[in-house]
Amino acid sequence: MAERTVTVASKIGLHARPAALVAKTAAAQSVPVTIAKDGGTPVQAASVLNLMTLGAKHGDTVVIAAEGEGAQEAVDAVADLIAQDLDG
Repeated sequence: MAERTVTVASKIGLHARPAALVAKTAAAQSVPVTIAKDGGTPVQAASVLNLMTLGAKHGDTVVIAAEGEGAQEAVDAVADLIAQDLDG
């Protein structure tokens, strides 16, 4: 299993536009990707609704995880996006 912890960089957190971009990137991966607030229950990262109900705000730490062939690449793609300010 590949896993990476990252800090949410978007000033509005994972809401609206940032959530849509992250969900689109997660859905494009070869394996399912999950996201969880640090210590929380993982949810599918490919769902905008899941991302918005996660309640991840600017500066929160989230854990991105995936399993299977291509998992590390999938985790890195989603984590790298979350680490950017997607508000622009």
